[in-house]
Amino acid sequence: MTTLLLTHPACLAHDTGYGHPEQADRLRAIERALAAKDFSSLKREEAPLAGLDAIERLHPKSYVAEVRAGIPKELHNWLDPDTVVSPGSWEAALRATGAVLQAVDRVVAGEADNAFCAVRPPGHHAEPSRAMGFCLFNSVAVGALHARAVHGVSRVAVVDFDVHHGNGTQAAFWSDKDLFYGSTHQMPLFPGTGAKDETGVGNIWNAPLAPGDDGEDFRQAFGTRIVPALDAFAPDLVLVSAGFDAHVRDPLAQLRLTEDDFAWATEMLLEAAAKHSGGRLVSVLEGGYDLDALASSTAVHVRTLMGA
Repeated sequence: MTTLLLTHPACLAHDTGYGHPEQADRLRAIERALAAKDFSSLKREEAPLAGLDAIERLHPKSYVAEVRAGIPKELHNWLDPDTVVSPGSWEAALRATGAVLQAVDRVVAGEADNAFCAVRPPGHHAEPSRAMGFCLFNSVAVGALHARAVHGVSRVAVVDFDVHHGNGTQAAFWSDKDLFYGSTHQMPLFPGTGAKDETGVGNIWNAPLAPGDDGEDFRQAFGTRIVPALDAFAPDLVLVSAGFDAHVRDPLAQLRLTEDDFAWATEMLLEAAAKHSGGRLVSVLEGGYDLDALASSTAVHVRTLMGA
């Protein structure tokens, strides 16, 4: 099994300032974890710059221009109360989205069986015309639209196990029956969306969890609600918003998952991909803010991808 790892040093130059949870040290922790000997067989590539044409399949030109205009020449600017940008943020965002586009290209072409994009800024809170929740461009949603437009992949699923609901991906997919969005997440919690009755055109499947829920609760929700809906959708490509902030040690939420739970979820998604999409799966880093938990959880996730 060939697993492709995509990242880029430019993602470290997205400087969010002192004390911000979405910091460059997140990627450094992942880089150290994936430098271990047991990851030596990973196929590694640098993320390219995404073209604006690909981003603008989802985000209007006016919004893309607004984000670009908001990048400061020095220090920091705030696009919303949580979303900070610096002079390096534009390239970082293009590389983050470019990683997903290239991963889709490689996996659809059969040049890799699956892929993991170790990039930042994250993306799943970015709505078509709104930056929020640390996110500028919704890389995973842009990747889904790219798969369809460029490769003719007719049915694309995004499954999101970040502790925060991916309101941006849900908004992007809401009215399109050939795009699937399934999410487990803590509720109540930022951004306040993700109730079970938010169903789009029958293509949105939310499985909210309560503060304090543990791995058993997560597996029950994921296994009885998300996986059956994914099987019924029968995707031609599976994309994953892989946030690791549902870990018990994460400071921004109150779920109690462990590395074993992330490995299990990855196995479930690989099984679905093997059943429906020839094993084609692309995973994208979203949240995770305890550095040690993020590193160990990402390592388990990637190791599971490699063993598929």
